Amino acid sequence: MVDENQRDERETQLVPINSLLPADSPRLAGESVDHTELLAHTDAALPPILVHRRTMRVVDGMHRLRAALRRGQDVIAVRFFDGGEQDAFVAAVEANIAHGLPLTLADREAAASRIIRSHPWWSDRAIAAVTGLAAATVRTIRGRTGTDDAPEEISRLGRDGRVRPLNGAVGRLAASAIIAERPDAPLREIAKAAGISPTTARDVRERMRRGDDPVPPRQRPGGDTGPEDPAPGRPAAVGHGWADRSAPARDGAGAAEGREKAAILRGLRNDPSLRFTESGRALLRWLWPRVTGPEGWEDIVLTIPPHCTYLVADLARRCADEWLTFAEEMEQQARSMA
Repeated sequence: MVDENQRDERETQLVPINSLLPADSPRLAGESVDHTELLAHTDAALPPILVHRRTMRVVDGMHRLRAALRRGQDVIAVRFFDGGEQDAFVAAVEANIAHGLPLTLADREAAASRIIRSHPWWSDRAIAAVTGLAAATVRTIRGRTGTDDAPEEISRLGRDGRVRPLNGAVGRLAASAIIAERPDAPLREIAKAAGISPTTARDVRERMRRGDDPVPPRQRPGGDTGPEDPAPGRPAAVGHGWADRSAPARDGAGAAEGREKAAILRGLRNDPSLRFTESGRALLRWLWPRVTGPEGWEDIVLTIPPHCTYLVADLARRCADEWLTFAEEMEQQARSMA
C-alpha cells in the first residue's frame, strides 16, 4: 500500500554502518540472535537493507545489519525510502511479511493496530494486505483501536487505490438500481459503477433474483451485526479456523456440489464437438485439474503455518474472483451469440 514513488529505485548505495539508526521494528520481541548468527555465517550475498533517507533509520534489514557487523564490515548496501515516518513503518511491515524471518501473529496484530491509528482512512482489506491478516481480524482490531476524538469516517481507501463508502449498503443499493435497469449488465461493469467488488455485485444480483433484500441484515440500519450466513456450500468461519467439519449441512452441500460438477464434466466429455476436435480436447484438459477444486482442504488447512494462513486465504479469494470474471465472460459471449 505504500506508494511506489516513495521508494528510490536508483542503484544500491554503500553506506557507513555507523551512520545508520536502529529500526522502528514491528517485532515486539526485538531481533533474533539466532537469525543474526545464521545470516552472519552464510556465504550468500545478502540483499540490500531499506533505510529511511531523511532520518537514516533502518526500515527493513536489522538482522542483515547486525550480521554485517558480526562479519566486521564497515559499510552495507542500502536502498533508500523517501516517504514519511509513518509510511516507513508500513513499508517495514510489508517487507517483513514478504521475506525474511516471519512476523508472529501478535506482531501482525500490533502492527495493524498502529497502522489503523496512522492511516485510519485505509480500508480493512488494505491493512490486511499489508499485515498478512484477514480483513475480519483487522475489523475487530479497528473496533478495539478507535479513539473518541477520531473524525467520523464516511469512506476508506482500498487496496486498488479507489475510495469506497464505509457503509457497504450504499454500494449494494447502487448496484441493485443498475441491475434493475439493466439485468444482463456484466458484473464487472456493475461493480465498477457501484464501487463494490464483483463478488458483492454477484451476491446482489442473486439476492434480487430470489426476491431478497440486496442488503444483508447486518448491513441494514439497526440490523444484526453478527456474521452473515455463509454462501451455499461454503463453510462458516469460526475465529481463526473453520466451522466443525462434521457438520451434516455443510457436508451435504459439499457432496451435492461435487456431484453436480462431476455431472457437468461428464456432459462436456460426451459432447462430440469437444471429444472429436483438438480445441475441444484442449478445453477438457484445461478444465479438468481446475474444476476439481481444492479437494482435501479440510486436512490441508490444519497444516498451514499460522503466519501463512491469511496469505493463502487471500490467494484463494483472488482465484475465486478470476473464476467469477471467466464465468461472466462466458455468459456474456453466450448472450451475444444468441
